Amino acid sequence: MKNRIFYLIVFVLFVAHASVVRAEQRDTVNVAEFGIIPNTYENQSARMLQAIDACKACGAKVLKFSEGRYDFWPEGAMRKELYVSNTSTEQECPDKTKVIGIWAENVNGLTIDGGGATLVFHGKMTMLSLYKCRDITLSNVHLDFERPGGSEITYSRVDDTGVVVKMHRDTRYEIINGKINLYGEGWRSNRNHCIKYINDRDRFTYSGDWNMLASSEAKELEPGVVHFATPADFRPQVGDVLTVRDIIRDQVGMFLCQSENIKFQDVYVHYMHGLGIVSQYSRNITMEHVECCPRENSGRVLASSADFMHFSGCSGKVRVNNCKFSGAQDDPINVHGTNLRAVEKIDDKTLMLRFMHGQTYGFEAYHKGDTVAFVDASRMERFAYARVEKVRMVSERLQEVTFDRKVPKNMQIDHDCVENMTCTPEVEITNNYFTHTSTRGTLVTTPRKVVVANNVYERTGMSAILIEGDAEGWYESGPVNDVLIENNTFVGCAYNGGPGGAVIALHPSNTIVDADRPVHRNVRIIGNKFCTFGNALLYAKSTQGLVFKNNVLTYSSDVKQAPASLFILEGCKDHTICDNQCPKAD
Repeated sequence: MKNRIFYLIVFVLFVAHASVVRAEQRDTVNVAEFGIIPNTYENQSARMLQAIDACKACGAKVLKFSEGRYDFWPEGAMRKELYVSNTSTEQECPDKTKVIGIWAENVNGLTIDGGGATLVFHGKMTMLSLYKCRDITLSNVHLDFERPGGSEITYSRVDDTGVVVKMHRDTRYEIINGKINLYGEGWRSNRNHCIKYINDRDRFTYSGDWNMLASSEAKELEPGVVHFATPADFRPQVGDVLTVRDIIRDQVGMFLCQSENIKFQDVYVHYMHGLGIVSQYSRNITMEHVECCPRENSGRVLASSADFMHFSGCSGKVRVNNCKFSGAQDDPINVHGTNLRAVEKIDDKTLMLRFMHGQTYGFEAYHKGDTVAFVDASRMERFAYARVEKVRMVSERLQEVTFDRKVPKNMQIDHDCVENMTCTPEVEITNNYFTHTSTRGTLVTTPRKVVVANNVYERTGMSAILIEGDAEGWYESGPVNDVLIENNTFVGCAYNGGPGGAVIALHPSNTIVDADRPVHRNVRIIGNKFCTFGNALLYAKSTQGLVFKNNVLTYSSDVKQAPASLFILEGCKDHTICDNQCPKAD
C-alpha cells in the first residue's frame, strides 16, 4: 500500500512538473517584454542579451520586434575576444575584443523577426554575432549606424583659392589649429583610406584627395561647409564625393562563427564597420534578398568599410541569391579558406603550421577528422592528402597538427602549406546586383562546385569575378575544379585594373607556370553579356579545361579601338574559345 501511495505521489509530481515545463515553453517571445520599445532612443544592448537568454531558456522559435527604431550602444553590450579572419594585425589592433549589440551563443532553432524595425548602432560595434548556433534565421530588419565609420565629403566649389566641400550630415568633424579631424561617438579617424565616387561617371576609384585636404588649412564657412586652402593646381571635379574611413578593422559588421544552417532573409544592411558580414568555419549559409547598400534617402554612397560578405573556412553550401551590393570599399563577396605554412616537422606525422598573413590568425583552422591537402606553394598544387588526428594551439600564430599518415617526403618546410579540404563549401551566387566598388565583385576559391549565374556586375573597379588561389600573399586557398559562370551581365568593369585589366580573371599565385601541371580546372564561362570600355574579357593563368563560349560583347559608346587582345592566357591547356559574338569597336 505504501509503495502504491509513493508511486502515485511521484506520478502526480511528475505530471505537475511536466505541466510547468510546458507552460514555460513558448513559441514566440516579444522584445517588448524586456523593455525593448521602439522609438525611445534608449540603449537596448543589455536588454537584448536578456531577451536572447530567455529565448534559449524557454525554447522559443521566434524573437519578435515591432516596427520602429531601436538603439544599441557599447555600454551593456556583450564583450568577447574573437579572432576574425582578414581583419587586423597584432600591431594594428592588439585587443581582439568585439563589442556586440546582439549576441547569441549555443542558440538553436530561432528566428529573429525584425518586423520591419531599424536597429541603429552607436560607436564602434559588431552589430550581431552568432557563435556556435544552429538553425537561425534573421529576417525583415534594417541595420545602420547613427554615425557611420566612413565619412563622406562632396566637392561644391573649386577655384584658385582652394576647394569648398559639403560634409554629409552624418559625418562629424572638428577643425583644430586649421586642420580637420574626423570623429565619431567615442572614436577618431586616424589612419585614413580614401575612395572617390566620381559622380558624372558613376564610378568608385582610389584617390589621394583626402591626403591633400588633411594637410591643407581648413576653415568652416558655415556648419557642414568647409574651405580648404589647397594648391591652385589641385582641381577636383565639383560633385565628386570622397569616402574616407580608418583602415583599422577593430570590429566587423556581423560575425557568424562555428554555426550551422544560418539564413538571412529580407535583411537591409546600410553600414558596417570593418570587414562586413563574416562567416567563419560555419556550415550552410544562405543570404536571400539581403541588401547591402546605403539607406534610401540617406544621401550616402558608402555602406561598408571593406567587404560586404566574407566567407572564411566555411563548409556545406554557401548560397547568395537575389541580393544587392552597392557602396563597399572592398569586395562585395569573398569566399576562401586559409593556407597555413609548414614551418617545422615535429615527427613523421606532425607539423608545426603557421598563420602567415598579418591580418589572419588566432582561430582553429583544423579539427580532428578534417581532411587536408599538402600544397606545393610554388605550383599551387595539392600533391598529397591526410586526415587530422590531433590539433594543439601552440600560440595565436602556431598550430601543431598530427596526421593519420606520414608527412610526404617532398614537403618543403618553411615554404609549402596545408589546406583544410573539409572546410570548403559548395557555392551558389545567383540573381544578384553588384555596383559601386573600387575593387572586385566576387572572389571565390573552393575545390567544390561553384555556380555564378544570372547576376549583374555594373562598374566594379577591378575584375568583376576573380579566382585566385594563394600560398604566397593572402594565403587564401586554393585551386578550383568546377566553376560555371553563366548568363551574367557585365557592364563597364575593371576600369581600375586587375589581372590583365580583364572583366573575369583566373589568377593563382603560383610562381612556376607549367601548362602540363595546371592550378585551376574546369572553368566554364557561357552565355554571358559583356559591355566594356575596350578592355580584355578574360585573363587566365594555369587553367586546364577552360571554356569560353556563346558570350556576347558590345562596347560602350566612347570606345573607338578594340583591345589588343580580348583573351590573355598564360600556361593554359585544353581551352575552348568559340561561338562568341565579339565585334570590332566603331
